[in-house]
Amino acid sequence: MQPLVSIVTPSFNQAKYLERTLCSVLEQDYPNIEYIVMDGGSTDGSRNILERYGPRLAAWESVKDKGQTDAINKGFAQASGEILAWINSDDTYLPGAITEVVAYFEQHPEVGMVYGDCNFIDAADRVIGRFNARQTDYARLRRGFVHIPQQAAFWRADLWRQVGPLDDTIYFAMDYDLWLRLAKISTLRYIPRLWANFRLHGDAKTISEDDRCWPDMLRIHYRDGGKWWQPLVWKFGLRKIAGPYLRWKRRRLISG
Repeated sequence: MQPLVSIVTPSFNQAKYLERTLCSVLEQDYPNIEYIVMDGGSTDGSRNILERYGPRLAAWESVKDKGQTDAINKGFAQASGEILAWINSDDTYLPGAITEVVAYFEQHPEVGMVYGDCNFIDAADRVIGRFNARQTDYARLRRGFVHIPQQAAFWRADLWRQVGPLDDTIYFAMDYDLWLRLAKISTLRYIPRLWANFRLHGDAKTISEDDRCWPDMLRIHYRDGGKWWQPLVWKFGLRKIAGPYLRWKRRRLISG
């Protein structure tokens, strides 16, 4: 029996992109996927899409929640797979990704989390760039060298049961917090294979609220015993200075 892979999609008012996300999961060539969608009570037609795809989903709901992190936690609370991941409702997987992920986990039992490469795409699915994914580990994560595209990250469920759930008081960098927890007790491995698409558009958190990421990371840093003079703190200072330019650059990228 091939390992069950549980994938969760949190969603809120993303009807414009939701169906493309659903299809990217449901049309994978891997046969043993448990797909769970947690919608926060959308009012834009998302519920109609979920009702249409409902028979192909392991579970779904459309009720008010406390936000993205809460939705992800609720999804994983229902998951029964050996391998876990979440894909946001405006991002997509590439064909064959799950098959490659499972094969890697089966060949490398010492690895707790694996992540691959990820395209940046625009609202019309055009590739407009590539995420700067690289190998990292616990020490480098603590210094602020993340380089993990959440869209292309997968981890073992037994580790989630040790370190989960996500901290729902963290608005933006809950994935960074999870990577730290996983890296502290297991091996993270980067595979230079293209597995996902990260959509950049005007309403995406990465564009509209990117300035909330590094304050979250700084809060996690101090919570875990970090000091003011360590690299993540001065990287935060540089990021504050560069932030307006980087946000302008991304908006220009998605505007074509």
